[in-house]
Amino acid sequence: MLLISENLSMRRSIFTIVKFYKNWYNRIILLLALSIKFIMVLWKDATMFKPIKNTTISEKVIEQIKDMIYKGALKKGDKLPSERHLAEKLKVSRSSVREALKELEIMGLIEIRHGDGNFIKDNFEDILFEPFSTMFLIKASSPREILELREIIEKGSVVLAADRILDEELKELKLILEKAENTDDEDELVDLDVLFHYKITQAGKNFLLQSILNAISSLIESSIQDTRKNILTKEVHKEKIKKQHKNIYNALENRDRAASEKAMTIHLNYVNSEMEKSIK
Repeated sequence: MLLISENLSMRRSIFTIVKFYKNWYNRIILLLALSIKFIMVLWKDATMFKPIKNTTISEKVIEQIKDMIYKGALKKGDKLPSERHLAEKLKVSRSSVREALKELEIMGLIEIRHGDGNFIKDNFEDILFEPFSTMFLIKASSPREILELREIIEKGSVVLAADRILDEELKELKLILEKAENTDDEDELVDLDVLFHYKITQAGKNFLLQSILNAISSLIESSIQDTRKNILTKEVHKEKIKKQHKNIYNALENRDRAASEKAMTIHLNYVNSEMEKSIK
């Protein structure tokens, strides 16, 4: 009986030892498998993703302003400090601040009001158009495509404006034309031209058109602003464009859809033709 008991005891010990080492063997195998899998994941990530390069100054400005909006430090309708003040506070150049503000406008987070300043948007519906703006940038659309897009938007807008423009909005357009007539400042002339076309789209009172224009306006302007300036400030073009603007205004004042579209078409055909000559 003693011998049997000892044999049983020995067998249990051997079984325990075998089980012990088997468990550790399984653990080691499992650990090795997990290690290999982890290494493979890291390798895959390393091949899929590249190290992030240093961000530009303007991108850092954008992130700081976005963070202030999301945290509530900047609220809807708040006016941002001037470019100069922001540049001083953030210790960056004004050009970096200007670039950041343009990008924030494209994202739909701020509104740049010419002559009034930069404001946090009261509503953020047109943030939905940020992917469209991003696609526009990535696609690297040609100047010709940009001019075609602008033409489509503005022709549609002026027809709507002929039906929907208010007397107060007509007064605003007339004031813009008068200012353009009495200024020799090239930058102001460009700003007034942009404002004239924007006010017409606004007078059309089509939310989608306005939102699309807001989403792409900075992209359009950044692509054609130098060319626009060259055309608007040359005497050979200046008087023609002033007359064309006046014809558009008269057609809108008469609430004449056909005349409004015709006047805008003549104007855009002329300007776009001159722009295409300049960007070839």
